[in-house]
Order: sequence, then structure tokens, then C-alpha cells
Amino acid sequence: MIDTPHVDWLALSPTIALLGASAIALLGAVLVPRPAVRAFSAAITAIGFVVSAVFAGVVFDRSPDPTVLLSETMTRDQLGALAAIILALIGLVVVLVSWSDGRRDHVGEYYALLSASAAGMVFIVSASSLLTMFLALEWFSIALYILCALDPHRRESLEAGLKYLIIGSFGSGILLFGCALVYGSTGELGFSAIREATGADDPLFVTGMAMILSGLAFKVSAAPFHMWTPDVYQGAPTPVTAFMSAATKIAALVLTMRLLVTAFPSQENLWTIALAVMVCISLAWGNLGALVQTDVKRMLAYSSISHAGFLLMPIAVASPLGGRALMYYLISYAAMSIGAFAIVAARERELARPVTLDGMAGMGWERPGMGAAMTLFMFGFIGLPPAGLFIGKFYAFSAAVDRGWAWLAVVGAIATVVSIYYYLGVVRAMYFQPAAVGVASAGGSPPRELALGTSVLLAVVVTIGSFVGAQPLLDIATDAASVLSFPH
Repeated sequence: MIDTPHVDWLALSPTIALLGASAIALLGAVLVPRPAVRAFSAAITAIGFVVSAVFAGVVFDRSPDPTVLLSETMTRDQLGALAAIILALIGLVVVLVSWSDGRRDHVGEYYALLSASAAGMVFIVSASSLLTMFLALEWFSIALYILCALDPHRRESLEAGLKYLIIGSFGSGILLFGCALVYGSTGELGFSAIREATGADDPLFVTGMAMILSGLAFKVSAAPFHMWTPDVYQGAPTPVTAFMSAATKIAALVLTMRLLVTAFPSQENLWTIALAVMVCISLAWGNLGALVQTDVKRMLAYSSISHAGFLLMPIAVASPLGGRALMYYLISYAAMSIGAFAIVAARERELARPVTLDGMAGMGWERPGMGAAMTLFMFGFIGLPPAGLFIGKFYAFSAAVDRGWAWLAVVGAIATVVSIYYYLGVVRAMYFQPAAVGVASAGGSPPRELALGTSVLLAVVVTIGSFVGAQPLLDIATDAASVLSFPH
């Protein structure tokens, strides 16, 4: 008799749902008549994201206590389940944005890769082993490399895919080497086992931890590991950029918090300082870089580097309040990021060229709904109500002050003031700069226009809803973060 391990299918169900949708969408690209491929692939992928979110909700409800599975390769808990819910909902909104873009080539493959990439992200947020962490990281990264280059008729798309592949592979190599050093010094792969076997003064161990942290910083787009972000965000298809800007950050940040708190609590005095320094560099570089940008996608890319600093701040303080701040911040940030890129996608289709600040001129009057939504997102990125990010930044700063790092909150406040200039520059262009030419409707056909409008509306609802209904979300975020044993 072969002793087979017990498999918790419920814990794997959110990932399996997305993999199933990916497989069916890929088969549809071959078997379904060409005129129906778009509708079939988009519908199957959307259903996959909905089913994944439902399964993740069930896992959240039935996992009040963490359960380690399959010899500590993954953990079933509320932290991973909440992150999986957010990721699935992000994917659903991105499907709506993608439906409206009028893609003609590789339609089935596009949706299959989108679902497969999301499946890897849903899996990685529950990873509790260096092995599963690296495999899941490559799983979703390889899909993203292809998605970035999936418009071969655009030189910018091919360039984005190649740059992301080269620099992403370099980051993955650093992370893998770090994993090898940690395993070599401890003989363990599981996060909890590493914690028990660790030697705080072992140079190999500390070097491995630093390399793992550097590899994850590539995925987070945190400075000084951000060099790929502006070019890739600008050159990739805009729906892909929207997906990357929100989903990749969630997957990498949740994993980073789980890894550091679970595997490296004895080295907390090292990685907290390293993260605090990374926060300061990201806030400075992201904001200063965004000040001089005229391309809106590139400006939002530098904005995402800045927000990587804000998002790392709660992890750096290593406290339950920081964990709650991170999970809440991610919800509002993801909604605004997708919404902003959806509006940029709409403007691209109207102008048939990349969107600059001059290209946004007059949009507030030509399309009042889109203009009002973009204004909300820009004010929200600053951290002003009625966007939920106002509360997210408040909790992030509170966590820093509670740790005794008031200086870090001051740095964040200064960065917020600097960001006002370029965020309000978009608003000024939409309402106070005359449009050079008239434009046509972005979506073209009514279904495409409806899909695009729905995606923006959902982003607006979550952005405002996370402010108006903050307490229930904070309670959920608190439950999710409570599964980790923070050093402070």
C-alpha cells in the first residue's frame, strides 16, 4: 500500500477554478468558431474568476485557525483566502476592461494566460515553503511575460515583454539563490521549520534572507528594484498593465509579509530597517520620477513605485496594526489602480495613440462620467476622501508611529504632498486645458462600451465603498492579519 498524503481540495479550489477556466479558454481558441472566440473566452474566464472568489470566500469562512497542508507546502488560513478574493475580483474587472479593447489576435490565448497568471497569484499567497513560493512566482511571472508581448504588431509591446523577461528573470535568479543559501544553512524549506532551525548570526542565512527580500522587491516594484516598471507599464497592453499594477503587488506583498513574519522573526531587527530604507527610496524615486512625466501610463507607473513604498511601510513595522493596514490599503488601491488604467484604455481607443497629459485635455467635459471617475481616482491616490485610501494611509502612518517610527510617517506625509502636483495635473488637463480635436466614443459597439463603463463603475463603487463602509473591511483585514505572529 502506498501512503498518499491527504489533499485539502477546498484549500486548492480557488486555484483549480482558475486553472480550469484557463484550460477551457485555451481549448475554445481552437474549437470554437472564430467569430465567437472572444465572447466564449471572456465568459469562461469571468465565470472562473467568480467561482474562484466564491471558493475563496468559503475558505475564509471555514478557516478561523490556520491549517498547514502537505508537509508545510501551503497554509489554509484567512490571510491567503482574503488575498485570493481580492485577486479574483481584480481579474473579473480586468476581463471587462479587456472585453472592450477590440483585440483581434490571440484572443483565446490572452484570456487563458490571464486566468493562469491569476491562478499562480492565488496559490502563492498561501505558500508556506520556499519551494512552492518560487514555483508559484515563476508560474504567474511567465504568463505575465507573454501577456506583455502579446501585441506583436506593436514594437512597444515586444519591448515591454523582453525587458520584463530579462529583468524579471534576473530578480527570480536572485531569489532562487537566496532560497538555496537559506536551505543550505538550515536544511529546511518550510517557513515555520526555517524559523525553528535558524541561526541569527549565520552569514549564509542572513545573506540568503537579503537575496530573497531583493527578489520579492522586484515583483513589488519597490525602489531600487523598480527599473523595469516604467517601460513595462508603458509598453504593455493597457488591460495587462491594469492587472499587473494591482494583482502583482497584492500577491508579492502578502507573500512578503507572511514569509518575513513566519520564517525570519529572529532577524526582525535587520529586515525592518531594510524595508524602512526601501520605503524612503521608493517614495522619493517614485514621486520625483512622476513629476516630469507627460505620458499618463508612465506617470502611473512611477505612482505605483511610490505606492509600493506606502504598502511596504505596514510590513516594515512588523505589528498587527501594520498587517491590518496592509490588507485594507490593498483593497482600495487595487480598485483605483484598475479604474485609472481602464480610463486610460478608453482614451487610447478614442485617440488611437498613447495617452499624454495633452491627450487628456477636455475629457472631463467630453465624457463627464469618465472625467469624474478619474478625478476621484487622482484625489484618492493622494489620500483624500471619499476614497478608502484616506483611511489606508492613516492606518499605515499610525502603525509607523505606534512602532516609534514617527519619522517614517513624516516621510510618507512629505511624499503625499509632493504627489499632489502630478495627480492634480491630470485633473487640470481634463477640465482646464482645451481639447485640440474632437474624439469619438471609446467603446465603439454598445456591448464594449457597457463593459468598459461597468469596469470603471465597479472601481468607483469599491473606492468610495471602502471609505463609507470602512469598519467591516477593517474587521475582515484584522481577522486576516491575526493569523500571523508579529514580532511587535
